[in-house]
Amino acid sequence: MPSLGTLAFAAPWMLLGLVSLPVIWWLLRVTPPSPRRVVFPPVRILRSLRTEEETPARTPLWLTLLRMLLAALAVLALSEPVLNPREALVGDGPVALVVDNGWASAAAWPARQKALDDLLDRAERDGRPVLLLPTAPPADGSFLEASGLLPAARARRLALTLQPMPWPTNRTAALSALRESGLPQGTTSYWLADGLDDGSAAGLAEALAALGPLTLLQPDAGTDALALVPPDGGTEFAMTVLRADARAPQVVWVRATAPGGRLLAREPAEFQAGALKTVVRLELPPEARNEAERIAIEAADTAGAVVLLDERWRRRPVGLASGAAVEERAQPLLSGLYYLERALGPFAEVRQGDIDALLDRPLAVLILADIGRLPEGQRQRLRAWVEDGGLLVRFAGPHLAENADDLLPVRLRQGGRVLGGALSWSEPARLAPFQQSSPFAGLVVPDDVLVRQQVLAQPSLELDQRTWARLADGTPLVTGARQGRGHIVLFHTTANANWSNLPLSGLFVDMLQRLVGLSRGVAAEGDRRLLPPLSLLDGYGHLGDPAPGAQPVAADRIAEAAAGPISPPGFYGSEQSRRALNLAQGWERLPTMAALPVPHELAGYAVSGETALKAALLTAAVVLALLDLLAMLILRGFISPRLRRGAAAGVLAILLAGGGGEPVRAQGQIDDSFAQAATAQTRLAYVTTGDRELDATSRAGLFGLSEVLIRRTSVEPGEPMAVNVERDELAFFPLLYWPITATQPTLSDAGIAKLTAFMRTGGTILFDTRDARVAPRGPARSMIAPSGAADRLRRLLRRLDIPPLAPVPQDHVLTKAFYLMQSFPGRHADGPVWVERRGGRGNDGVSPVIIGGNDWAAAWAVDAGGRPLHAVIPGGERQREMAYRFGVNLVMYTLTGNYKADQVHVPAILERLGQ
Repeated sequence: MPSLGTLAFAAPWMLLGLVSLPVIWWLLRVTPPSPRRVVFPPVRILRSLRTEEETPARTPLWLTLLRMLLAALAVLALSEPVLNPREALVGDGPVALVVDNGWASAAAWPARQKALDDLLDRAERDGRPVLLLPTAPPADGSFLEASGLLPAARARRLALTLQPMPWPTNRTAALSALRESGLPQGTTSYWLADGLDDGSAAGLAEALAALGPLTLLQPDAGTDALALVPPDGGTEFAMTVLRADARAPQVVWVRATAPGGRLLAREPAEFQAGALKTVVRLELPPEARNEAERIAIEAADTAGAVVLLDERWRRRPVGLASGAAVEERAQPLLSGLYYLERALGPFAEVRQGDIDALLDRPLAVLILADIGRLPEGQRQRLRAWVEDGGLLVRFAGPHLAENADDLLPVRLRQGGRVLGGALSWSEPARLAPFQQSSPFAGLVVPDDVLVRQQVLAQPSLELDQRTWARLADGTPLVTGARQGRGHIVLFHTTANANWSNLPLSGLFVDMLQRLVGLSRGVAAEGDRRLLPPLSLLDGYGHLGDPAPGAQPVAADRIAEAAAGPISPPGFYGSEQSRRALNLAQGWERLPTMAALPVPHELAGYAVSGETALKAALLTAAVVLALLDLLAMLILRGFISPRLRRGAAAGVLAILLAGGGGEPVRAQGQIDDSFAQAATAQTRLAYVTTGDRELDATSRAGLFGLSEVLIRRTSVEPGEPMAVNVERDELAFFPLLYWPITATQPTLSDAGIAKLTAFMRTGGTILFDTRDARVAPRGPARSMIAPSGAADRLRRLLRRLDIPPLAPVPQDHVLTKAFYLMQSFPGRHADGPVWVERRGGRGNDGVSPVIIGGNDWAAAWAVDAGGRPLHAVIPGGERQREMAYRFGVNLVMYTLTGNYKADQVHVPAILERLGQ
């Protein structure tokens, strides 16, 4: 590609068109203008006219130059000039483009696409064939293949179909495909890597380097892949975040969401320099934990940065009821409920009460400790609940031994059910290992677990199939049977330590956890059912329809299964019973690609600095053609002089407006653009603090509140505006939201005067210390607790002329301006709110100052898609709704004044008018 310094031409032969410019010049010079148009005169005047010989006039010089320039621009555009062209590809043979399109490449896929497109452009200019080789297996489960040598234009169409896959690369298969492609020696290779090493990067690099020059493109700093490891059980989500680049500190945000994208929790994960992993804990109440469906790293947009949650991570409600006497319940160590509650507490939501009260609420498991024969009505209700999918677990004891009913998995012997009866041992019995068909298969039986007493099952044909745990002599210890869609399970010993020390062991906890898992309608350990794909993740971490090559996964292997083309990450099973297969399950680290053992060049995915000028030159040629048309219309007399003068004035005004800079605003002068934006429509405003994250939260919060106002009220505010108290005019806004920080700069006297004038002329300022620490005591100017942001606010209030303040009374207009409410929560809910004390008559009774610390902007804040940015505590989404209602009341209060309060007097006014 010929070049002239920083300018090169992709089609230099088109420059031969410049030779025709002299001919165009000569033709344009001899072309006469259009004849003048004269109104037809009377015949008498025609007779007096003299006939004169006229010669054609030449085209004006300026018009000739305009047309010459137009022709030159067209020729230059067709020659495809490029400014600051990239250097040509190394060598002159074929070009091999190896593209890592596994899950990690999705982190910066647009940058990879631009780099790939740039390489194809350079190959097309040089006329070199291209081979395209992705390293991730195809979605249909077929073998990985190279494209073969193609023209660059065809390779570009194939490259447009490449997308990141939701599974790792397979460079071993890519190496086999490369060897089968038959590339000749002298091939130039470019490897667009994802920065990770699957163990075969060195082998692929050696094969590429053996063909010719090799260039490795690695991710730029800050674009490396991140992975999120699924949490284990417990009362909190302890998420392990992995990264591949440990060179610098890094902070990422992890968020938990419910179905529909509703935010449940959001916490930062901080990496120290040199650290490849960190742990972030998301603490959720049981109700929110049971709603969580997805945990993801914000802005990561990869399948590895997403963890899907199924019933394994949910705390199922378990009910406990006991038949023990009141005296026994008063002594915890003698009560079976004590051991059950301690064993179930880490992974279940435990409730206690009588059977009917427990069944009135949603329940997954009901455990009855030594309850004998049940009343008929209660027994029928329990039977229906089990058949509908519930899990009933019963523990033996003296009551059940003497008064057993038929709501059991097996029939019990009528006599000799305890030690000293029909069965007796010379010493306590140990447990036998669990069979593979048992739900407890795989649990290790401790040698110190002993059973001293039990109830016996009546021998029957189905007893062996219904036995889930045995003693060493083969006697059933735990039996279970399916009934309808649920199960009935019986422990043939007590839930306390009276008959056995099983409740004192860790095995007891593991057995109960298996049973709770069985109740959730998902596959328990040992369940070998095949779960079909339900909804799967794509490379960007978005759920969608199953891929064509996806196959069912065994229920008992899904927790250890490795994601791939035949088992992509996502949900398997059915809508009523879903199991999640996550990409990063079991991962300990992200293996970073080390230095390659062969000579190679290193490059990044930075955007090329070259600029194609063809489009700009063609645009300029079109503009000149339009100007030429306008000139011809003027010369032919189709445009009147008045219209010409108006057009000239308009063009001059546009040029002056475009060429002039922003006018310098004198001190105290109002910026016209700021004033126009603020007055074009009603806008909410926030005071800038200098903290970029806090200012962004304020803007997002007022944006979210504005959207709620548009949907629910007749107020249609525009985009929120940022306000600098020292510089900007405040009179345009009815309400200012001011988040106070501990580093709040001190205002000048002019700023204080401006605030005072704003409050005196009808404005309202909402001061938010964001810590819910406003103390309801002391005089108005010292009511803020002297610490942090509150201390800074207290100092500011000392300089402002504000009225006496008091907590919002129950009948204040703020409690009924639009919604009826008595509390004003934000992200926090415990802080009181202060307004002007009653008796103020200025500003139509609207308080010029409202003070609180509930962090309202964070509760209102949403992103561009309308999703909440911050979790609210402790009330969750209900509290966020109340925060929005407070925002609506606040805006209506500032806009309408005491209109609502005046309505109280309407009945009295009407009565007086009637008299």
